[in-house]
Amino acid sequence: MFPSCQSKPADSSSNRSSIGKMLLGVFVVYMLHTAWLLYGFLNTKPCDGSTDEHCIASYLTGRARLQMSVFTCLVPDNSQLHLAVKIDPFDPHSTFERQVNVSLPEQTRANGTLFAVVYVHKAGVSPLEDSREVHYAAQLTTYITPTHTEGQRDMQKRSSPRSENTVSHWRPHLSITMMSEDFTFNKAGLPSDVRRYMRVSQEGRQMIYLPLLLVNELSFRVRDLLAISSSTVQLPLTVSYEGISLRGFRFWVHLQDVVYSLRQFGFTEENIDEIKETLVGSNLYLLVLTALITALQLICEFLALKNDFSSWRKKKSMAGMSRKSVLWRSLSTLLIFLHLLEETSLLVLLPVGLGACVEVWKVFTVFKIQFQWKSSKLHVIKLDEEERKTVEYDTQASRYLSYLVYPLCISGAIFSLAYLRQKSYYSWLVNTLVTGVYAFGFLSMAPQLFINHKLKSVSHLQGTVLMYRGVNTLISDLCSCASFLSSSGSFSSSHQLSCFRDELLFFLYLYQRRRYSHKARRRESGTQSKKLKTQ
Repeated sequence: MFPSCQSKPADSSSNRSSIGKMLLGVFVVYMLHTAWLLYGFLNTKPCDGSTDEHCIASYLTGRARLQMSVFTCLVPDNSQLHLAVKIDPFDPHSTFERQVNVSLPEQTRANGTLFAVVYVHKAGVSPLEDSREVHYAAQLTTYITPTHTEGQRDMQKRSSPRSENTVSHWRPHLSITMMSEDFTFNKAGLPSDVRRYMRVSQEGRQMIYLPLLLVNELSFRVRDLLAISSSTVQLPLTVSYEGISLRGFRFWVHLQDVVYSLRQFGFTEENIDEIKETLVGSNLYLLVLTALITALQLICEFLALKNDFSSWRKKKSMAGMSRKSVLWRSLSTLLIFLHLLEETSLLVLLPVGLGACVEVWKVFTVFKIQFQWKSSKLHVIKLDEEERKTVEYDTQASRYLSYLVYPLCISGAIFSLAYLRQKSYYSWLVNTLVTGVYAFGFLSMAPQLFINHKLKSVSHLQGTVLMYRGVNTLISDLCSCASFLSSSGSFSSSHQLSCFRDELLFFLYLYQRRRYSHKARRRESGTQSKKLKTQ
């Protein structure tokens, strides 16, 4: 009878559903594209030569007698070479390890650099005279800031303000890999990651590619570095080699590209070392599964943030909403942001900082604090009867909760100050608060559950947001628990406490949702019938 009155809510709901379907479609297309790339990565089609395809055969097919020579120099391709390791004959399919002592030039001892140049060439011929040699240059030194104890750092700050300059350090490991698989490439379908390392030589009508040589940078760790001083004459160097397949070669190339991208995004060397250990010690299929899970978590977090922001913008009454839960979540997010600010890159800080801004905005919304631009003053809107009742329930639940949380947090802070080593009082304060957030952060939902129990309703909560975040948290905790059980225990104790701490209260919310949903529908039907009678 009244189509104009019914069209607006239908349009708004259809707009929300269309946005959700569009995001789901983008996610599905992204997953299909990623699966196609992984299929091409794992299954490179060889050239069979049956058609008019231009094939590129391997130089190793000829079984030529090869030699590996490792030289040291100050600048690659522009300085004198000094032989460090000689492997003659060299078998590309073998695996070996050599330990040598490398003499350091005077320029390197004066806070300079030193490079290693790995050559694979014909045996008995100088690599500079072999037209089919392949070489790869890698750094044997790197610049980092020296680490000191607290007392040494204070003394150096008093003595010299320039004491924190970077110092040249020695890399004691040189890991060499080469593709030893006899694989024939198709010139038209040559992978881009292989093309960067490939040199092609013409032999009559046949094109052959020279050995694909690579120095594995993922074996480098900051904790293995040795400081170079002016009195250092020689340093040990372990040269290792391993022949790998085409799939393994492409895998290492992609991992090194990932590490390079992380370094460009501002990750510290310590954080990159942790990522290296995860990448090197994991299976390829496990890494693919991790990438898929990460993509699923990103889409869930984005949908939760979008629905949360839109629902809070439309919310007019704060009846049933726990002020303490919103305030605690805001403070927890800010504390985690301050904790990550000391040791995390900008790539991780951006989403955490965005979430902290949203949580702070929700605090102003739930407390009904508005900023008046004309008078430049904060204005607090008065609460109605239902909102005042909600505040009473919220205060009662927070008082009961404080009897448990405050003694535990205070005792833990005193214990960490007395028995654990801290960098500073600020670091102790932030670490104590963050540990409290990890350990008791799940209790921030307890006042909201208490209010739901008193009001016998969950209609004031956005169920879609809680479902997205519940699924996201469950996936994270399952992955963290599996990684902790399968690894050597590199996770912190506070992170171990945080695993599966949110699921308990989330399941309680699901129980309330199931129990109170029919009562909410009866209440809504009763109010609609009353409105019809009055009309």
